[in-house]
Parts: sequence; C-alpha cells; structure tokens
Amino acid sequence: MNSNREWLAEHGGQAPPSLDLRPDVPHPARIYDYWLDGKDNFPPDRAAAEHAISASPDIPAAARENRAFLHRAVRLAAEAGIRQFIDIGSGLPTQGNVHDAVHAIDPTARVVYIDNDPIVLAHGRALLADNSTTTVLTGDLRDLDELLDRPELRALIDLSQPVALLLLAVLHFVNDEQARAAVQAVHSRLAPGSYLLLSHSTGEGNPERAAEVAKTWKSTDTGINFRGHAAVEEFFEGWELLEPGVTFVPLWRPDGSTANTTRWMYAGVGRKG
Repeated sequence: MNSNREWLAEHGGQAPPSLDLRPDVPHPARIYDYWLDGKDNFPPDRAAAEHAISASPDIPAAARENRAFLHRAVRLAAEAGIRQFIDIGSGLPTQGNVHDAVHAIDPTARVVYIDNDPIVLAHGRALLADNSTTTVLTGDLRDLDELLDRPELRALIDLSQPVALLLLAVLHFVNDEQARAAVQAVHSRLAPGSYLLLSHSTGEGNPERAAEVAKTWKSTDTGINFRGHAAVEEFFEGWELLEPGVTFVPLWRPDGSTANTTRWMYAGVGRKG
C-alpha cells in the first residue's frame, strides 16, 4: 500500500508531516465516498461498503438521495437569503458540494466544511486553494462549541447573523447524549433566522435488514445508532420545522419522481425564530 504522502500526491492533496490517514480502519467519510463512486477510499473502506451493499443493494442509492437532499435544502436556505453555511461531517466532495450549490445563487456566500477525516482536510485544501469564500477544517461534532469558536471559522462566519448549519448523515455516529448536546449547541449559538439542515439513518424503513447493515460500522471507530422518526423529530425542538416535517429523505420536497426510492434516512429542515 502507498504511504499517506504518496496517496495524497496521487490525489492532488498536500499532507502535513503529522497526517495519519489510518488506512487500515474504515472511515464513514470514505465508505460514503465509495457509495458515491468516489476514488478517495482504501480497501478496508471498500470492504465495509460492500458488506452493506450485500445486505441491502439500495444503500448506494440512499447515499445519492441524501446528496440530492443536500442540494434541495441548501438551495432553500440560499433562496431565503442565507449567505453563511457550515457543513459538519461534510465528508469528501465526491458528488456535488455545498459551495457549488450556494455559489450558483450568490458567488459571495461563505462556506465552512468540517470533518474528522484528515483526507477531507487534504482534499479540500487542494480543491479550494483559490477559493477565498470557502474553507475546510478538521474537527468533530462532539466539540461543536469549540468548532464554532475557531478563528478559522470565525474569519468567514459571523455568528451574529443567520447561518445554515448542516448535520447530514452524521448524528447517527454519536450516542444520544452527544447528539442532543450537538443540536442544543447549534440552537443556542446560532442567530435567529438560522437554519438547521439534518438527515439521519433509520432502521424503521427496513427493519428486516437494518441489523445486518449496521454491522458495516462495527469495524469503524464510530459504530452507528439508527434512530426512529420520533427521535429525529426531537432534534428540532425549539426550531420551526418546515413542511413537510421529518420524512424519508427522497420525500422531502422532491423535485422528481419518488417511485422506487429508499427508506434508509429521515430528513428535515428547521428555522430558528
């Protein structure tokens, strides 16, 4: 296997000397990248991803539907006048990016990507080297208060003004206490008029396959916590939950047919009054 620095050179990134990609441990961002036909993944990531596909062949479709939800929800926030976006647990920019969707509406809008996989940092820095309105940081949603105070984030984001904050397909990687703390920190720190864009894995749409799919994550550092509709809806406590409320990802304000879509993730968008 190539060294970390050789891998990054092949993929266009610059590695800090201390970078440890841990290629022997599957990572959610790289598993998701594989499902989206990306190339930024290692053999253990591909093995874990294929295990989920063997249990439920529609898993890659669910990943694509979640990415399509990102575009619809980001477009809604941008069209409502939001010009600041924070994407926590952003993953790799395999298929569509927040800044692409936002900048199609306003090229001056500011975007901060945050992920705990160092590949995301290296790839993002290479991708955004000439982009003064977008940056990428390494961080973890379990340290959300610290993240929001980072000088690098505050250089682009004014928390006294409305922000759209994305927690897409990430809260299921932390326990109940950590998930509640994250969403409470978002609500308490963001200005009125801000938006919360959220999606979350569930077993309710596929109860007979959920346990087997969940085994995909046992080899990762995170595991996974499938949650039901009621639990996901609770994350929006204190927010004005926009229509159609919390629903399966492809059913949230669809812009095309919903025939033969998946039922692996719930999604919703809330606005802070």
